[in-house]
Amino acid sequence: MISIAGVIGAGLFVGSKTAIAEAGPGVLLSYAFAGVLVVLVMRMLGEMATAHPDTGSFSTYADRALGRWAGFSVGWLYWWFWVLVIPVEATAAAEIMSHWIGAPQWIWALLVTLALTASNLASVGNYGEFEFWFASIKVVAIVGFIAVGALAIFGVLPGSDVSGTPGFSLGGEAGGFLPNGFSAVLAGMLLTMFSFMGTEIVTIAAAESSDPEKGVRRAVNSVIGRIGLFYIGSILVVVALVPWNSAELAEGGSFQTTLETIGIPGAATIMDIVILTAVASCLNSALYTASRMAFSLSRRGDGPAWLSKVSGRGVPYPAILASTAVGFLAVVGNYLLPDKIFEYLLATSGALALVIYAFIAASQVFVRRELDAAGERPAVRMWLFPWLTYASLAFIATVLVLMVVLPGQRVQLLLSMVLTAAVVAVGVVRQRRSPRGAPARDRLDA
Repeated sequence: MISIAGVIGAGLFVGSKTAIAEAGPGVLLSYAFAGVLVVLVMRMLGEMATAHPDTGSFSTYADRALGRWAGFSVGWLYWWFWVLVIPVEATAAAEIMSHWIGAPQWIWALLVTLALTASNLASVGNYGEFEFWFASIKVVAIVGFIAVGALAIFGVLPGSDVSGTPGFSLGGEAGGFLPNGFSAVLAGMLLTMFSFMGTEIVTIAAAESSDPEKGVRRAVNSVIGRIGLFYIGSILVVVALVPWNSAELAEGGSFQTTLETIGIPGAATIMDIVILTAVASCLNSALYTASRMAFSLSRRGDGPAWLSKVSGRGVPYPAILASTAVGFLAVVGNYLLPDKIFEYLLATSGALALVIYAFIAASQVFVRRELDAAGERPAVRMWLFPWLTYASLAFIATVLVLMVVLPGQRVQLLLSMVLTAAVVAVGVVRQRRSPRGAPARDRLDA
């Protein structure tokens, strides 16, 4: 359920409208291309995680496979990504709560973040329990959306208004399947790719579970079905029922607009509840993931020593509080400094998903060779090794080149690469000054 919660975020419920506006119905190809990369990366990560469960996950694997500089770099880049998620999701939740009940948004942002921080501080079981229910609500919402949408597409839903025809606004009246050409599909892929970030959280949480191998194996083996159903299935319903270039779709969320189009009463309220659940889930995951990565880095000597302290229940409370504090500082900075400052901070994470995927793929090549040499066969194995791993690296390189070519992505790529270069430089310097052997296995006793 943690893995499912990681896949389904507010980016699907609301942000998908941007990708649809970019690529039209061809956004289905955008999601398919991005989904294939995520499936391959999760397969690689699953292989390493079932062999060596660790709270540092791919940061630890990069440390062992590529060197201390790599583990340091990918760990702190990933931590930065999730720390920035905290204020973004807190603000999104506050907007909904303020609309429902009133009171300034900053109060709701503070209350939501404090509530989930307190939950994470109590025990890792609380994080898992919250994610279970968050995931359950999101799964029910998407399955229900697809079911209702299918009835409308085939003209079965009473009272639905789909312009007199069962199905598809995929036709010529809105420009066809590729109204903006195939280049728009590639641009849409860049927008959709980062909405998949979070799937990998299951390999971090696995190190704190009673049976890491079983949990990771099930999550990795089902990732294809989850992406196919939750993303491609739901987006197919949207583009089948709502013209991709409609003004309503541009103003509202893609799911809300679809429900309103087919005459579902209270669509806005329904989606507000679902979106609030999605952002709370993402905020919960951000607190958990950032703290565990900071804990692992500290244990390996790549972060302040005090971040590795744990409570009697095995909770790394300094790492949780530090990650939350940095997230709050980002919110304060957004109020005190010009808006552009916070936008630039967010832009630094624009290409980090690709950077992290590249580190995972490169690490898997070395880890797999070590496993084969030792005669070990983990429960999850990468398909067609090493060719699909190399193909994934080539695909990532191609996407980065696309970000250079497409004007809307250049600033994000530039800032992400500047941040990456700076962190890697620090990692290389640290490795030269204090080299060491492979890190000890980082597992929390919860």
